[in-house]
Amino acid sequence: MLGDNLKSYLQLHFIVFIWGFTAVIGALISLDALPLVWFRMSIAVLLVLLYIIVKRIPLKIPPKTIIGFLIAGLVIALHWLTFFKAIKVSNVSVTLACLSTGAFFTALLEPLFFGRKVIWYEVLFGLFVVGGLYIIFKFEGNYFEGIVLALTSAFLSACFSIINGKYAKEYDPTVITLYELFGGVFFLSLYLLFTGSFTPEFFVVSSNDWIWLFVLGSFCTAYAFIVSVQVMKFLSPYTVMLTINMEPVYGIILALLVFNDKEKMSWTFYLGAAIIITTVILNGILKKYTKTAK
Repeated sequence: MLGDNLKSYLQLHFIVFIWGFTAVIGALISLDALPLVWFRMSIAVLLVLLYIIVKRIPLKIPPKTIIGFLIAGLVIALHWLTFFKAIKVSNVSVTLACLSTGAFFTALLEPLFFGRKVIWYEVLFGLFVVGGLYIIFKFEGNYFEGIVLALTSAFLSACFSIINGKYAKEYDPTVITLYELFGGVFFLSLYLLFTGSFTPEFFVVSSNDWIWLFVLGSFCTAYAFIVSVQVMKFLSPYTVMLTINMEPVYGIILALLVFNDKEKMSWTFYLGAAIIITTVILNGILKKYTKTAK
């Protein structure tokens, strides 16, 4: 029987693989980032709500906590918005590589939220990630806008991981998922409403895009979101965020298989990506060593 920590870690890696595939799907969908994220989250909300009704899961939560969930939903919506926008203006490989800086942001933010001391190797590994990013930035300057958007997405992802690190230990992951996804849909809908973007043309989506949107909203969002919250009961936010650094590996490989020449980058890009990947491996080894030493 697998222990909760090991089981959660394996589940997390599977979810990260799914998220790597999410980037490819985002590139395959012809919609712009904003309608893409709105449809994705709306589909996921409906599916999670249906699951809650079938399972008769109680939704009663303190009003103050619900507000926190809705704000977290806004954060994740902005994370996905900048993520898909980065893919649209650059490509999958650049976006996923830059997204790995989330580990560095988390290393800085987690002590502030949880009141623990800064762990030296978390900061060191975060700097390694920044070093890898610098190499990518220096030699792939033509993707400047995509890099900035991806970095913004990484910071928002770190903030969301920190927020959920607190909630995951107290509430049902399915309930958290419903409120947070609904929060994202709610705030995006307000923006679309006040900017006059809810036009008949907004809802004109090709059959091919509908297929990918359903895959994105169901398997890659509703399912993956619930499981990602569940594993936070047993794993720290930093471990979650650093493991997510494997997302570029899976995503870049999948993107190369799907898009071929469009995703081929210079050798310096892969050097920077390799530094990021090595960081993930070193973190796992060091964490295991320090736990064994104790």
